[in-house]
Amino acid sequence: MLKPTEIAKLEAYLQKTFKLPAIQVKARPQKDDSAEVYIGEEFIGVIFRDDEDEDLSYNFQMAILEFDLA
Repeated sequence: MLKPTEIAKLEAYLQKTFKLPAIQVKARPQKDDSAEVYIGEEFIGVIFRDDEDEDLSYNFQMAILEFDLA
């Protein structure tokens, strides 16, 4: 389960890494193993928590549609 403190840390990490303070990480309704990532109001992807191994990690998944590249 992603805790609010984890979401805040992930948001700060993404903002710093991409040098983009407009990135927001929000809890997903109905799901507690992941969070949604936005730039402003635009949804860009999902972060999944992976704690099945002994090492905790987070996986960021972002789909890029062909029409977005035009």
